[in-house]
Amino acid sequence: MPHSLVLNLLPQSPIPSQYLTGRHLHALFLTLVSSVDRTLGDRLHDSTADKAFTLSPLQISNANSPLLKAGKGGSKLRWEHQQAISAGTPCWWRVSLLDDTLFSQLTQLWLNLNPSHPWHLGPADLYITSIQGTPQSTQPWANACTYTQLYEEASDSDRSLNLSFATPTAFRQGHFDTTLPTRECVFNSLLSRWNKYSGIELSGISLESIFPSFINIHTEILADSRSKFIGVIGEINYRILGEAEPIQIKQLNTLANFALYAGVGRKTTMGMGMVRRL
Repeated sequence: MPHSLVLNLLPQSPIPSQYLTGRHLHALFLTLVSSVDRTLGDRLHDSTADKAFTLSPLQISNANSPLLKAGKGGSKLRWEHQQAISAGTPCWWRVSLLDDTLFSQLTQLWLNLNPSHPWHLGPADLYITSIQGTPQSTQPWANACTYTQLYEEASDSDRSLNLSFATPTAFRQGHFDTTLPTRECVFNSLLSRWNKYSGIELSGISLESIFPSFINIHTEILADSRSKFIGVIGEINYRILGEAEPIQIKQLNTLANFALYAGVGRKTTMGMGMVRRL
């Protein structure tokens, strides 16, 4: 059962911008895990394989909406902070867990969260004030659903797959990255994560019937002290054309719905590749 959890945070002191990178948020997540299971935290830290969690960049909560609007009904998130986040600024942070055992191993963390226990992001103390795990009208990134439900409730007739790339997304091809979200890059990324974690193998998926019908994307460059990451954000509507069988349409709809939890492409544990279906 995948979970998409939104942690609401309140910094007690300013968070300098250099501590708002994916690397530091990744370290914060491992600290949270290690607080209830040090062995698990060490294992996640040392693992080089595709990891069973994704993280978002830290977002500043907006009274009207938690999202920055962009494009045709889509939404993008904040992935860079040029300035410090001031003390007392409500923030949120999305953590998705793709593996049931990972969620259950962290149950003590969710149950015993002390809103007056500070966690550290660089020199800043911050409190986790609440966790959302179900959809909210103002918070579309919170959700939970069993893999069986995701599959059974997926349409076998809807041929329109509208995906919003909310943080910069890139894909590894050979030794290098590509920013172009081709059908193969996007759906093979989703398929490999689905088959790894769901226990419901999807086989014989045909990508030949998928064609982009609306594209509104552009590239963004993230440069930190270590490297430069170039990724694409925006919206793409992929359509299923031709004589596709209902079972094939259902499988592709399943993967599109799964994108909320899994993300696509590289560095999803550092805040990149956040995607959801609109």
